[in-house]
Amino acid sequence: MEFLFTAFVAIFDIVAIVDILRGGLPVEKKFLWIALVFIVPVVGFMLYFLLGKTEQPAA
Repeated sequence: MEFLFTAFVAIFDIVAIVDILRGGLPVEKKFLWIALVFIVPVVGFMLYFLLGKTEQPAA
C-alpha cells in the first residue's frame, strides 16, 4: 500500500512540474513552485493546482 501511495505522489509531482515548466509564469515563480513541490511533495502539488495554476485563455 505504501508503494502505491508513493507511486501516485511521484506521478502527480511529475505532472505538476511539467505543468509548471510549460505554464506562463515568470521564471522566479516557476523556480519557487518547483522548489515547493520538491521540498513538500504531497502538499506541494496540491497547493500548485489549487493556488498557483492560472487559467490560460483559449487560443
